Amino acid sequence: MNILIVNPYALAPDQPGGTRHFSLARALMGLGHSVVIAASGFDHLTRTASVPAGEPARRETREGVTFIRLRTPPYRDNRAGRLWNMLAFARSVGTVLPRFLGTWPDVVVGSSPHPFGARAALRLARGLGVPFVLEIRDVWPQSLTAVMGVSPLHPIIWVLERIERELYRGADHIVTLLPKVARRVAERGGDPGTITWVPNGIDLAMVPPLAEPRDGDPFTVMYAGAHGVTNALDVLVDAAAILQGRARLLPRRLALVLVGTGPEKPRLEARARSLGLANLAFRPPVPKREIYATLGQADAFWVSSADSELWEHGISFNKLYDYMAMGRPTLIGVRCSTNPILLSGGGLTVLPGSAPAMAEGVERLLAEGHARRLAMGAKARSFVEAHFDVRRLAEAFESALLEALGAGCGGTHAS
Repeated sequence: MNILIVNPYALAPDQPGGTRHFSLARALMGLGHSVVIAASGFDHLTRTASVPAGEPARRETREGVTFIRLRTPPYRDNRAGRLWNMLAFARSVGTVLPRFLGTWPDVVVGSSPHPFGARAALRLARGLGVPFVLEIRDVWPQSLTAVMGVSPLHPIIWVLERIERELYRGADHIVTLLPKVARRVAERGGDPGTITWVPNGIDLAMVPPLAEPRDGDPFTVMYAGAHGVTNALDVLVDAAAILQGRARLLPRRLALVLVGTGPEKPRLEARARSLGLANLAFRPPVPKREIYATLGQADAFWVSSADSELWEHGISFNKLYDYMAMGRPTLIGVRCSTNPILLSGGGLTVLPGSAPAMAEGVERLLAEGHARRLAMGAKARSFVEAHFDVRRLAEAFESALLEALGAGCGGTHAS
Protein backbone atom coordinates (compact mmCIF):
# COMPACT_ATOMS: atom_id res chain seq x y z
CA MET A 1 0.00 0.00 0.00
CA ASN A 2 0.93 3.61 -0.55
CA ILE A 3 -0.26 5.28 2.66
CA LEU A 4 -0.70 9.02 3.22
CA ILE A 5 -1.05 10.15 6.84
CA VAL A 6 -2.25 13.73 7.41
CA ASN A 7 -1.40 14.98 10.90
CA PRO A 8 -0.49 18.66 11.37
CA TYR A 9 1.52 17.94 14.53
CA ALA A 10 3.48 14.86 13.38
CA LEU A 11 7.10 14.95 14.56
CA ALA A 12 10.42 13.19 14.00
CA PRO A 13 12.70 11.91 16.80
CA ASP A 14 14.97 14.96 16.62
CA GLN A 15 12.03 17.11 17.76
CA PRO A 16 10.48 17.29 21.24
CA GLY A 17 7.07 15.68 21.45
CA GLY A 18 5.23 12.52 20.47
CA THR A 19 6.38 10.52 17.45
CA ARG A 20 3.39 8.19 17.01
CA HIS A 21 3.17 8.42 13.25
CA PHE A 22 6.92 8.34 12.70
CA SER A 23 7.14 5.07 14.66
CA LEU A 24 4.04 3.61 12.98
CA ALA A 25 5.42 4.61 9.57
CA ARG A 26 8.72 2.81 10.18
CA ALA A 27 6.89 -0.30 11.37
CA LEU A 28 4.52 -0.20 8.38
CA MET A 29 7.48 0.19 6.04
CA GLY A 30 8.92 -2.94 7.64
CA LEU A 31 5.69 -4.69 6.65
CA GLY A 32 6.27 -3.72 3.02
CA HIS A 33 4.26 -0.50 2.72
CA SER A 34 5.20 3.01 1.57
CA VAL A 35 4.27 5.85 3.92
CA VAL A 36 4.23 9.65 3.54
CA ILE A 37 3.36 11.94 6.46
CA ALA A 38 1.91 15.39 5.73
CA ALA A 39 2.43 17.81 8.62
CA SER A 40 2.54 21.48 9.40
CA GLY A 41 5.81 23.34 8.86
CA PHE A 42 5.20 25.25 12.11
CA ASP A 43 6.04 23.33 15.28
CA HIS A 44 3.17 23.59 17.78
CA LEU A 45 5.40 23.05 20.83
CA THR A 46 8.54 25.04 20.04
CA ARG A 47 6.77 27.70 17.93
CA THR A 48 9.42 27.41 15.21
CA ALA A 49 9.06 27.13 11.43
CA SER A 50 10.79 24.55 9.25
CA VAL A 51 9.56 25.78 5.86
CA PRO A 52 11.14 29.07 4.74
CA ALA A 53 9.03 31.97 3.54
CA GLY A 54 8.41 31.74 -0.19
CA GLU A 55 8.24 27.93 -0.18
CA PRO A 56 4.75 26.37 -0.02
CA ALA A 57 6.07 23.07 1.31
CA ARG A 58 9.23 21.08 1.86
CA ARG A 59 9.69 17.33 1.35
CA GLU A 60 12.25 15.67 3.62
CA THR A 61 13.29 12.24 4.83
CA ARG A 62 13.95 11.59 8.52
CA GLU A 63 15.52 8.22 9.31
CA GLY A 64 13.85 6.70 6.25
CA VAL A 65 10.41 8.27 6.83
CA THR A 66 9.14 10.84 4.33
CA PHE A 67 7.57 14.04 5.64
CA ILE A 68 5.93 16.77 3.59
CA ARG A 69 5.92 19.94 5.68
CA LEU A 70 3.27 22.42 4.58
CA ARG A 71 4.05 26.06 5.31
CA THR A 72 1.52 27.52 7.76
CA PRO A 73 1.41 30.89 9.57
CA PRO A 74 2.98 31.19 13.03
CA TYR A 75 1.01 31.86 16.21
CA ARG A 76 1.78 32.54 19.87
CA ASP A 77 -1.21 31.27 21.82
CA ASN A 78 -4.53 29.44 21.54
CA ARG A 79 -6.40 32.38 20.07
CA ALA A 80 -7.21 33.60 16.56
CA GLY A 81 -3.67 32.99 15.29
CA ARG A 82 -3.85 29.30 16.06
CA LEU A 83 -7.24 28.96 14.39
CA TRP A 84 -5.84 30.66 11.30
CA ASN A 85 -2.90 28.22 11.36
CA MET A 86 -5.32 25.27 11.45
CA LEU A 87 -7.38 26.60 8.57
CA ALA A 88 -4.27 27.37 6.52
CA PHE A 89 -3.01 23.81 7.03
CA ALA A 90 -6.37 22.42 5.89
CA ARG A 91 -6.31 24.60 2.77
CA SER A 92 -2.75 23.49 1.94
CA VAL A 93 -3.73 19.82 2.22
CA GLY A 94 -6.13 20.36 -0.65
CA THR A 95 -4.13 22.82 -2.79
CA VAL A 96 -0.42 22.28 -2.11
CA LEU A 97 0.02 18.71 -0.88
CA PRO A 98 -1.01 16.95 -4.14
CA ARG A 99 1.85 18.69 -6.00
CA PHE A 100 4.42 17.21 -3.60
CA LEU A 101 3.10 13.65 -3.30
CA GLY A 102 4.73 12.10 -6.35
CA THR A 103 2.87 8.79 -6.10
CA TRP A 104 -0.88 8.84 -5.39
CA PRO A 105 -1.83 7.08 -2.16
CA ASP A 106 -3.98 3.97 -2.03
CA VAL A 107 -5.51 5.18 1.25
CA VAL A 108 -5.55 8.49 3.13
CA VAL A 109 -5.47 8.68 6.94
CA GLY A 110 -6.69 11.91 8.52
CA SER A 111 -5.68 12.34 12.17
CA SER A 112 -7.64 14.69 14.42
CA PRO A 113 -5.41 16.62 16.79
CA HIS A 114 -7.59 19.27 15.19
CA PRO A 115 -10.61 18.48 12.99
CA PHE A 116 -9.85 20.85 10.12
CA GLY A 117 -6.85 18.83 8.95
CA ALA A 118 -8.82 15.58 9.19
CA ARG A 119 -11.66 17.09 7.16
CA ALA A 120 -9.21 18.25 4.49
CA ALA A 121 -7.79 14.70 4.37
CA LEU A 122 -11.33 13.33 3.87
CA ARG A 123 -11.92 15.70 0.97
CA LEU A 124 -8.53 14.90 -0.55
CA ALA A 125 -9.32 11.19 -0.40
CA ARG A 126 -12.65 11.75 -2.10
CA GLY A 127 -11.00 13.84 -4.79
CA LEU A 128 -8.44 11.08 -5.43
CA GLY A 129 -11.10 8.36 -5.31
CA VAL A 130 -9.39 6.40 -2.53
CA PRO A 131 -10.63 5.22 0.89
CA PHE A 132 -10.45 7.53 3.89
CA VAL A 133 -9.51 6.39 7.41
CA LEU A 134 -10.26 8.76 10.27
CA GLU A 135 -7.94 8.62 13.29
CA ILE A 136 -9.62 9.94 16.44
CA ARG A 137 -6.99 11.43 18.72
CA ASP A 138 -9.10 14.10 20.44
CA VAL A 139 -12.88 14.12 20.59
CA TRP A 140 -13.97 17.37 19.00
CA PRO A 141 -15.71 19.52 20.08
CA GLN A 142 -16.01 17.82 23.48
CA SER A 143 -12.34 18.56 24.15
CA LEU A 144 -13.17 22.27 24.06
CA THR A 145 -16.33 22.17 26.15
CA ALA A 146 -15.27 19.61 28.77
CA VAL A 147 -11.64 20.63 29.33
CA MET A 148 -11.12 24.10 27.86
CA GLY A 149 -14.37 25.49 29.24
CA VAL A 150 -15.77 26.78 25.94
CA SER A 151 -19.55 27.32 26.08
CA PRO A 152 -21.58 24.68 24.20
CA LEU A 153 -23.47 27.64 22.68
CA HIS A 154 -20.35 29.16 21.09
CA PRO A 155 -20.60 29.29 17.27
CA ILE A 156 -17.31 27.38 16.88
CA ILE A 157 -18.88 24.44 18.72
CA TRP A 158 -21.70 24.31 16.18
CA VAL A 159 -19.16 24.31 13.33
CA LEU A 160 -17.06 21.58 14.95
CA GLU A 161 -20.10 19.40 15.61
CA ARG A 162 -20.97 19.49 11.91
CA ILE A 163 -17.38 18.56 11.01
CA GLU A 164 -17.41 15.76 13.59
CA ARG A 165 -20.52 14.24 12.03
CA GLU A 166 -19.09 14.63 8.54
CA LEU A 167 -15.92 12.80 9.56
CA TYR A 168 -17.66 9.94 11.35
CA ARG A 169 -20.13 9.40 8.52
CA GLY A 170 -17.59 9.82 5.74
CA ALA A 171 -14.92 7.47 7.07
CA ASP A 172 -14.46 4.09 5.40
CA HIS A 173 -12.81 2.98 8.64
CA ILE A 174 -12.06 4.62 11.99
CA VAL A 175 -8.88 4.18 14.01
CA THR A 176 -9.19 5.46 17.56
CA LEU A 177 -6.66 6.00 20.31
CA LEU A 178 -9.54 5.92 22.82
CA PRO A 179 -11.06 2.51 23.58
CA LYS A 180 -14.58 3.66 24.49
CA VAL A 181 -15.51 6.08 21.73
CA ALA A 182 -17.92 3.81 19.81
CA ARG A 183 -21.07 5.16 21.45
CA ARG A 184 -20.27 8.75 20.50
CA VAL A 185 -19.47 7.71 16.94
CA ALA A 186 -22.79 5.87 16.63
CA GLU A 187 -24.78 8.76 18.13
CA ARG A 188 -23.37 11.05 15.45
CA GLY A 189 -24.09 8.82 12.49
CA GLY A 190 -20.89 6.81 12.22
CA ASP A 191 -20.63 3.03 12.02
CA PRO A 192 -19.19 1.59 15.25
CA GLY A 193 -18.52 -1.65 13.37
CA THR A 194 -15.71 0.08 11.47
CA ILE A 195 -13.70 1.03 14.57
CA THR A 196 -10.22 -0.31 15.37
CA TRP A 197 -8.50 0.64 18.62
CA VAL A 198 -4.83 1.54 18.04
CA PRO A 199 -3.57 3.45 21.09
CA ASN A 200 -0.33 5.31 21.46
CA GLY A 201 2.55 3.04 22.32
CA ILE A 202 6.28 2.68 22.58
CA ASP A 203 9.03 1.94 20.09
CA LEU A 204 11.10 -0.26 22.38
CA ALA A 205 14.03 -0.09 19.94
CA MET A 206 14.47 3.55 21.00
CA VAL A 207 14.57 2.73 24.72
CA PRO A 208 18.09 2.11 26.11
CA PRO A 209 18.84 -0.77 28.50
CA LEU A 210 17.17 -0.06 31.80
CA ALA A 211 19.27 1.06 34.75
CA GLU A 212 17.88 0.62 38.25
CA PRO A 213 17.21 3.97 39.95
CA ARG A 214 19.50 4.69 42.86
CA ASP A 215 17.99 4.73 46.32
CA GLY A 216 19.34 8.03 47.60
CA ASP A 217 18.74 11.77 47.83
CA PRO A 218 17.06 13.50 46.22
CA PHE A 219 13.99 11.48 45.34
CA THR A 220 13.19 12.79 41.86
CA VAL A 221 9.64 12.88 40.52
CA MET A 222 9.45 14.01 36.88
CA TYR A 223 6.86 15.15 34.38
CA ALA A 224 7.99 15.27 30.74
CA GLY A 225 5.51 16.51 28.17
CA ALA A 226 3.50 19.44 26.89
CA HIS A 227 2.71 22.39 29.12
CA GLY A 228 -0.82 23.23 27.98
CA VAL A 229 -4.20 23.85 29.56
CA THR A 230 -5.28 20.22 29.16
CA ASN A 231 -2.23 19.01 31.09
CA ALA A 232 -3.48 20.62 34.34
CA LEU A 233 0.05 21.36 35.55
CA ASP A 234 -1.17 23.85 38.17
CA VAL A 235 -2.01 20.73 40.17
CA LEU A 236 1.67 19.76 40.18
CA VAL A 237 2.81 23.28 41.10
CA ASP A 238 0.34 23.38 43.98
CA ALA A 239 1.37 19.89 45.08
CA ALA A 240 5.00 21.04 45.12
CA ALA A 241 3.99 23.90 47.43
CA ILE A 242 2.25 21.49 49.78
CA LEU A 243 5.24 19.14 49.82
CA GLN A 244 7.66 22.00 50.45
CA GLY A 245 5.64 22.89 53.53
CA ARG A 246 5.95 19.29 54.76
CA ALA A 247 9.63 18.87 53.84
CA ARG A 248 10.81 18.41 57.42
CA LEU A 249 8.39 15.51 57.88
CA LEU A 250 9.53 13.61 54.78
CA PRO A 251 12.16 10.85 55.00
CA ARG A 252 14.01 12.11 51.89
CA ARG A 253 14.62 15.36 50.05
CA LEU A 254 12.43 15.81 46.98
CA ALA A 255 13.33 17.12 43.54
CA LEU A 256 10.20 17.77 41.49
CA VAL A 257 10.86 18.37 37.79
CA LEU A 258 8.77 19.54 34.82
CA VAL A 259 10.40 18.95 31.43
CA GLY A 260 8.96 20.39 28.22
CA THR A 261 7.35 23.51 26.84
CA GLY A 262 3.98 24.90 25.81
CA PRO A 263 1.80 27.99 26.10
CA GLU A 264 1.28 27.57 29.85
CA LYS A 265 4.96 27.26 30.78
CA PRO A 266 5.78 30.97 31.34
CA ARG A 267 2.77 31.37 33.62
CA LEU A 268 3.60 28.19 35.54
CA GLU A 269 7.20 29.31 36.04
CA ALA A 270 5.97 32.67 37.31
CA ARG A 271 3.63 30.93 39.78
CA ALA A 272 6.45 28.73 41.05
CA ARG A 273 8.65 31.81 41.60
CA SER A 274 5.86 33.65 43.42
CA LEU A 275 5.39 30.66 45.72
CA GLY A 276 9.13 30.42 46.37
CA LEU A 277 9.30 26.76 45.36
CA ALA A 278 12.85 25.51 45.85
CA ASN A 279 11.80 21.89 45.26
CA LEU A 280 10.37 22.44 41.74
CA ALA A 281 12.53 22.86 38.62
CA PHE A 282 11.54 23.60 35.03
CA ARG A 283 13.67 22.17 32.24
CA PRO A 284 13.58 22.81 28.48
CA PRO A 285 12.03 20.32 26.03
CA VAL A 286 14.11 17.36 24.90
CA PRO A 287 13.99 15.70 21.46
CA LYS A 288 12.34 12.30 21.45
CA ARG A 289 15.65 10.63 20.62
CA GLU A 290 17.12 12.01 23.89
CA ILE A 291 14.11 11.81 26.17
CA TYR A 292 14.93 8.42 27.65
CA ALA A 293 18.27 9.61 29.01
CA THR A 294 16.37 12.40 30.75
CA LEU A 295 13.66 10.07 32.06
CA GLY A 296 16.37 7.80 33.42
CA GLN A 297 17.23 10.52 35.97
CA ALA A 298 13.84 10.06 37.67
CA ASP A 299 12.82 7.77 40.51
CA ALA A 300 9.15 8.15 39.60
CA PHE A 301 6.86 10.09 37.26
CA TRP A 302 3.70 12.10 37.75
CA VAL A 303 0.84 13.02 35.43
CA SER A 304 -2.08 15.30 36.16
CA SER A 305 -5.38 15.83 34.37
CA ALA A 306 -8.55 17.77 34.77
CA ASP A 307 -11.46 15.89 36.34
CA SER A 308 -13.48 15.68 33.15
CA GLU A 309 -16.17 13.55 31.55
CA LEU A 310 -13.93 13.56 28.46
CA TRP A 311 -11.91 10.68 29.93
CA GLU A 312 -14.96 8.39 29.83
CA HIS A 313 -13.81 7.59 26.28
CA GLY A 314 -10.45 6.42 27.67
CA ILE A 315 -6.96 7.90 27.70
CA SER A 316 -3.88 7.43 25.56
CA PHE A 317 -1.33 9.90 26.89
CA ASN A 318 1.77 9.42 24.77
CA LYS A 319 4.08 10.32 27.67
CA LEU A 320 2.57 7.59 29.83
CA TYR A 321 4.00 4.76 27.73
CA ASP A 322 7.45 6.36 27.77
CA TYR A 323 7.26 6.46 31.56
CA MET A 324 6.13 2.85 31.81
CA ALA A 325 8.90 1.68 29.46
CA MET A 326 11.49 3.12 31.86
CA GLY A 327 10.54 0.68 34.62
CA ARG A 328 9.62 3.36 37.16
CA PRO A 329 6.31 3.85 38.98
CA THR A 330 3.95 6.59 37.82
CA LEU A 331 1.64 8.70 39.96
CA ILE A 332 -1.39 9.70 37.88
CA GLY A 333 -4.42 11.80 38.67
CA VAL A 334 -7.17 10.71 36.30
CA ARG A 335 -10.66 9.23 36.53
CA CYS A 336 -10.64 6.53 33.85
CA SER A 337 -11.39 2.82 34.04
CA THR A 338 -8.89 2.03 31.23
CA ASN A 339 -6.01 3.86 32.92
CA PRO A 340 -2.95 1.63 32.14
CA ILE A 341 -1.28 2.49 35.45
CA LEU A 342 -4.32 1.20 37.29
CA LEU A 343 -4.59 -1.89 35.08
CA SER A 344 -0.90 -2.77 35.32
CA GLY A 345 -0.26 -1.98 38.98
CA GLY A 346 2.60 0.16 37.69
CA GLY A 347 2.09 3.02 40.12
CA LEU A 348 -0.57 4.90 42.04
CA THR A 349 -3.79 6.58 40.91
CA VAL A 350 -5.16 9.56 42.81
CA LEU A 351 -8.10 11.95 42.57
CA PRO A 352 -7.76 14.12 39.44
CA GLY A 353 -7.48 17.88 39.72
CA SER A 354 -6.48 17.68 43.39
CA ALA A 355 -3.12 19.05 44.54
CA PRO A 356 -3.52 17.58 48.07
CA ALA A 357 -4.18 14.15 46.56
CA MET A 358 -1.14 14.48 44.31
CA ALA A 359 1.07 15.54 47.23
CA GLU A 360 -0.19 12.61 49.30
CA GLY A 361 0.54 10.33 46.35
CA VAL A 362 4.17 11.44 46.29
CA GLU A 363 4.39 10.76 50.02
CA ARG A 364 2.86 7.31 49.49
CA LEU A 365 5.44 6.50 46.81
CA LEU A 366 8.18 7.47 49.25
CA ALA A 367 6.61 5.33 51.97
CA GLU A 368 6.38 2.28 49.68
CA GLY A 369 10.15 1.83 49.81
CA HIS A 370 12.71 1.10 47.11
CA ALA A 371 11.89 -2.59 46.56
CA ARG A 372 8.15 -1.95 46.23
CA ARG A 373 8.75 0.89 43.77
CA LEU A 374 10.98 -1.38 41.69
CA ALA A 375 8.20 -3.98 41.62
CA MET A 376 5.70 -1.35 40.42
CA GLY A 377 8.11 -0.26 37.71
CA ALA A 378 8.64 -3.83 36.56
CA LYS A 379 4.86 -4.32 36.25
CA ALA A 380 4.60 -1.14 34.20
CA ARG A 381 7.38 -2.25 31.86
CA SER A 382 5.90 -5.73 31.38
CA PHE A 383 2.47 -4.26 30.67
CA VAL A 384 3.72 -1.82 28.05
CA GLU A 385 5.77 -4.56 26.36
CA ALA A 386 2.76 -6.85 26.19
CA HIS A 387 0.14 -4.35 25.02
CA PHE A 388 1.72 -1.20 23.61
CA ASP A 389 4.72 -2.26 21.52
CA VAL A 390 4.55 -0.20 18.31
CA ARG A 391 5.20 -3.29 16.16
CA ARG A 392 2.02 -4.91 17.48
CA LEU A 393 0.12 -1.64 17.07
CA ALA A 394 1.34 -1.25 13.48
CA GLU A 395 -0.17 -4.63 12.62
CA ALA A 396 -3.55 -3.48 13.97
CA PHE A 397 -3.17 -0.20 12.04
CA GLU A 398 -2.36 -2.16 8.88
CA SER A 399 -5.46 -4.31 9.34
CA ALA A 400 -7.62 -1.19 9.63
CA LEU A 401 -6.21 0.20 6.39
CA LEU A 402 -6.74 -3.11 4.59
CA GLU A 403 -10.34 -3.20 5.79
CA ALA A 404 -10.85 0.32 4.43
CA LEU A 405 -9.43 -0.78 1.07
CA GLY A 406 -11.70 -3.78 1.05
CA ALA A 407 -14.74 -1.66 1.89
CA GLY A 408 -14.01 0.67 -0.99
CA CYS A 409 -14.30 4.44 -1.12
CA GLY A 410 -17.15 6.45 0.23
CA GLY A 411 -18.19 5.68 3.81
CA THR A 412 -21.90 6.38 4.14
CA HIS A 413 -21.58 9.35 1.77
CA ALA A 414 -23.49 11.49 4.24
CA SER A 415 -23.07 15.24 3.96
